[in-house]
Amino acid sequence: MGQKTKTILAIALPVQIILVKWMGSYPLFVENYYSNGIYPYISQSLRTLFGWIPFSFGDLIYTALTVMAIRYCYRHWKTIKKKPLLFFKDILMVLSIAYFAFHILWGLNYYRQPITWRLGIAREYTLDELVDFTEYLAERANHYQHEITGDSLSPVQVPYPRKEVFKKTEKAYHLLQKQYPYFKYETPSLKSSLYSLPLTYMGYGGYLNPFTNEAQVNGMIPLFRLAAVSGHEVGHQLGYSAEDATNFIGFLVTSQSDDPYFKYAAYNHALGYCLVDLYNKDEPKYNDILDALNPGVKKNYRELADFWKKYENPMEPVFKAVFNTFLKVNNQKEGIKSYNSVVGLMINHQKQLGSRE
Repeated sequence: MGQKTKTILAIALPVQIILVKWMGSYPLFVENYYSNGIYPYISQSLRTLFGWIPFSFGDLIYTALTVMAIRYCYRHWKTIKKKPLLFFKDILMVLSIAYFAFHILWGLNYYRQPITWRLGIAREYTLDELVDFTEYLAERANHYQHEITGDSLSPVQVPYPRKEVFKKTEKAYHLLQKQYPYFKYETPSLKSSLYSLPLTYMGYGGYLNPFTNEAQVNGMIPLFRLAAVSGHEVGHQLGYSAEDATNFIGFLVTSQSDDPYFKYAAYNHALGYCLVDLYNKDEPKYNDILDALNPGVKKNYRELADFWKKYENPMEPVFKAVFNTFLKVNNQKEGIKSYNSVVGLMINHQKQLGSRE
């Protein structure tokens, strides 16, 4: 590639940034013409292209690009030291291409209308509503734990292999589509990440590869949590970028599944968020609800806590800080805290329905 072309591509980076931020000022435009316009075709095409591959093709691409970058720096180190400005221009060129590909293939979804607009619900809720909903989730978690195990003492052990959980996630989305047509999910591309161990050390349950549209799940997480994480990542595939939105979609799809293990995953996961919120607002009530949980439910929480504790490391807060900054740069003002905003979505959605299972 000639230096003139590299210069044009490098200069294009700040122009793209300005253009994306400008488009972000018009969320309805993004919603209509990107998220519900060209993106579904892009997503469907990528899932058709890569979804049939039984392993993560995107992870292989990341690996190959990393090896190529290291090899390039090693072989051209003398030239880089002699002409650092040219190397800097090469970096800007690569970032410009990546920035364009990221936003055209998926990233513009960060600037669409929030899911509250789509569903016609609010995020705000009172303490009484939080207590009432947390008690409901606790009752549901207890119910399905007892239904599955036959007693209140045993933790839930999912009998399905991971691939079966992925297939059941697809089926659960087909059920959800009957009530919410805009959550239609066809041509699945849901896989365990080849980077599951690094993801675990980073503290992540999964991610969406925006360049291949593969939903990547951390294959090492406890199976009772896998359904909720799978539902979350597919939510990203469907074009919902905000973490509270995909947490909420994950709750919807698992709670409305006809599989008791999926229902348990939904209520267990949602209950965790509500308990944390309640602990910060009314610790005595938090303790009351916690005491009422079946020992089997508590054992599952302990299993999850022990899993993450096993892989704690000094770099995890750094990874979380980087992701927090990434979210804020991409129109998620609450950053990593946006995961917890799912509490308000669930409470207000339940109010909108006016009935419970």
